[in-house]
Amino acid sequence: MKALKTLQRLLSLLLPLRWLVLLAIVLGCLMIASNMGLLGMAAYLIAAAAIVPFLALLALPITIVRFTGVARPISRYAERLLSHNVTFRLLARIRVQVYQRLEPLAPGHLLTYRSGDILARLVADVDELQHLYLRVVAPFVVAIIICIFTWAIFAIFSPLLAWVALAFLIVAGLGVPLLISRLTRHLGKRQLELRAAQKDCIVEGLQGIQDLLAYGQEQQQSQKLAQLDAALSKIERRLALLTGLQEGLHDLVMHLALWTLLVLAIVLVSTQAINGVYLGFLALLILASFEAVQPLAQALPMLGHSLAAGERLFAITDASPAVEEPVEPRPRPIASDGYGLSFDHIDFAYSADDGDVLHDIHVAIRSRSRVALVGPSGSGKSTLAQLVVRSWDATRGMLRLNGEDVRNYRLHDLRSLVGVVTQDTYLFNDTLRNNLLLARAGASDDDLRAVLVQAQLDEFVRTLPRGLDTWIGEQGLRLSGGERQRLAIARALLKDAPILLLDEVTANLDPLTEHALLDVLDSLMQGRTTLFATHRLVAMERMDEILVLHEGRIAERGTHAQLLQRNGLYRQLFDLQNNIVTFAEV
Repeated sequence: MKALKTLQRLLSLLLPLRWLVLLAIVLGCLMIASNMGLLGMAAYLIAAAAIVPFLALLALPITIVRFTGVARPISRYAERLLSHNVTFRLLARIRVQVYQRLEPLAPGHLLTYRSGDILARLVADVDELQHLYLRVVAPFVVAIIICIFTWAIFAIFSPLLAWVALAFLIVAGLGVPLLISRLTRHLGKRQLELRAAQKDCIVEGLQGIQDLLAYGQEQQQSQKLAQLDAALSKIERRLALLTGLQEGLHDLVMHLALWTLLVLAIVLVSTQAINGVYLGFLALLILASFEAVQPLAQALPMLGHSLAAGERLFAITDASPAVEEPVEPRPRPIASDGYGLSFDHIDFAYSADDGDVLHDIHVAIRSRSRVALVGPSGSGKSTLAQLVVRSWDATRGMLRLNGEDVRNYRLHDLRSLVGVVTQDTYLFNDTLRNNLLLARAGASDDDLRAVLVQAQLDEFVRTLPRGLDTWIGEQGLRLSGGERQRLAIARALLKDAPILLLDEVTANLDPLTEHALLDVLDSLMQGRTTLFATHRLVAMERMDEILVLHEGRIAERGTHAQLLQRNGLYRQLFDLQNNIVTFAEV
């Protein structure tokens, strides 16, 4: 039942291109019918030429041979061109649709998948669907039409010949594929799973190559990949063996059909039920008709692969996103005096099976104020900040923007009000200019220069031979850590959003770079409602308020001076950090 629903959904994707698909089927039928006419009439001409006194009496058969001889290559070329064009257009549309379905799932739901698996679904599984449209749907319809056509021609000579021919065609077109499909059961799905695991292993190995080399684990990674390759090769060898078996069985059935029909036709000729001149015609006609059912030998195995790929695609595209768009969204809020945030008794868990990460967070953040979120690792700082852009929604409670539930705004409208700078802000393998324009596509060069000056990156850009048109490499690897963070800050400045989320932006930076970056951040935070999540208690005196999180709860809150006087968790963290810093400097 599940496979049938998957097949129906995959076939429904053909509806926008149904007329082109129908034309491809007509061309496919014309191609095989032309081949049957060419071989059959050629055999008839050879036999008839020996007994017909005048060649002019063969004008019609000669014309048919000439027509079918020209029609066959033309229709074959047109059918291949059209069917592949339709398929590739369809795959491109499917890939875009799958990607569009993936976007709302980020980041919440996509975290349950490995990056290599998502890549396999988006590329390999979508590519696998071409077999459904090229080697299953059209060939199956063409085979049915040609089988009926063959039966009708043989029925003109003898109903017995017609039914025998049809029986052999059904055995070759359905019997052999069903047998092979039974033998290859579950192999296609397993092959796709192993390919996905192989891609995931390769992606992880390349991304973590430095750590693998540093810890001497490259051999283990190679062995893991070799094991996956061996398992995949075993599956593919078995599939290749079964493919050879089905080709052999197809040829066996075809030649049995030839000899059976030839023997029956000879009997009919001896009883003068059929003119002997048609023996060659009938023999070559049945051989040519098997061209229609030959693709079906691979159709069922390919159907299994395509259904498995479709199930994997639908499993991810049918997933409910972590956040939903409102049915009747409120207009984008406009506030000249800034935007305040209110966390109203918020609890949050990543899934129903996990415990709460945040517990009863109840705090109001004034517009244009700077609030630091500090605490030990795993205390919920980043999670709390991500609720603002609705990467997830609170399990219980409500987050308000200027008094309005954030779930009442369109995601695009809400996120347009928020600028985000994180520790691992993604930089694309593109130019500096295009990485900046991600924040505001229509920004001018003057706008770009202005934010580079604010981010203290303008002098560095001037030293580059191509300036803003310099490529920065994958994930900005051609830049230093401080330069990557400044570029991320410049991008946030260019967006000029009234709300700012800073998540561990100074982590992994040396003290000098950190202090310089904090000065840049100070200008970035001016006039913006800011949440600054960090475990580094540096420049906390610049914050209007500090929320100290511990095990998902607000353990303390106040200014830097107030929290130090209380001698609580904040003071412990501050003293511990200062001791470490002092020791490191000594």
